[in-house]
Amino acid sequence: MQEKLQPFETKMTKSYDALLREFGSIRAGRANPHVLDKIRVDYYGTPTPIQQVGNISVPEPRIIQIQPWEKKLIRDIEKAIQMSDLGINPTNDGSIIRLVFPELTEERRKQLSKDVKKKGDEAKVAVRNIRRDANETFKKMNKSNELTEDDQKNLEAKIQKLTDKYIAEIDKAVEEKTKEIMTV
Repeated sequence: MQEKLQPFETKMTKSYDALLREFGSIRAGRANPHVLDKIRVDYYGTPTPIQQVGNISVPEPRIIQIQPWEKKLIRDIEKAIQMSDLGINPTNDGSIIRLVFPELTEERRKQLSKDVKKKGDEAKVAVRNIRRDANETFKKMNKSNELTEDDQKNLEAKIQKLTDKYIAEIDKAVEEKTKEIMTV
């Protein structure tokens, strides 16, 4: 029985993990190195994640420091950050790039909270779609006599429990991220 549920549980886990990664890239007034995860730098003609071309640190709550392995990369890293949707202008002293995160305005906090809720809702829809796919799979297996009707009902109940578990996890993650954003 469990092996029939496994692929669907894996998909739900992936949906939840993707949501958490996305939340990591939403800045909440304090510096979080994960906001750089999606930014790529042109490194000898290859788009490379910033984390692979320099050392990233957070010396203060609202500052991210990037120390490139090679000094000549400073311009390329600055350019990549400016072209991203980060909305922060990098500064450098010749060897280190600094990103200073301004305090978020109340309006911006509310907008970010709405975005977080929307992303949470999208993740819940994804989980529910996985449940629907699972139930359809179980019905087909019943029709082709691979499952008894009792087994089908049992699996549907288990997939519902999994769905409820992941929906609760998503709600909790949304609540925590919203709280983090709204904290001044």
